[in-house]
Amino acid sequence: MTDKGWDRLIVRAFSVIAAVEAFTWAGLLIGMYFKYVPETTELGVKIFGPLHGGVFMLYGVVAILAAVRLKWSFFWTTVLALVAAVPPFATVVFEVWARRSGRLTPQVPAAVPAADSAKA
Repeated sequence: MTDKGWDRLIVRAFSVIAAVEAFTWAGLLIGMYFKYVPETTELGVKIFGPLHGGVFMLYGVVAILAAVRLKWSFFWTTVLALVAAVPPFATVVFEVWARRSGRLTPQVPAAVPAADSAKA
């Protein structure tokens, strides 16, 4: 797979995992509601707690891979991407912002001029 192919794969993985992270956050919040407010069941927390934890960690790994491959600035983009995993649904907000601002666009390497073999 070419470098550009890897970059596209990382961008796609980042977008999907950002959405899944938000979905598991929603499931966990709903589960916590049923566990603590009407105190009817812990099932939502038992299911979505581990799912959210795993996706949270996976999001962090993919965010770091994206930061390295897409050459994100350390503070403004990379740290923001990692911090976005903490508040509910912020990964989706970050993903939309990163896509609109071009941070989820694989970089095109500069063209290298071909050597003119006729002048040798």
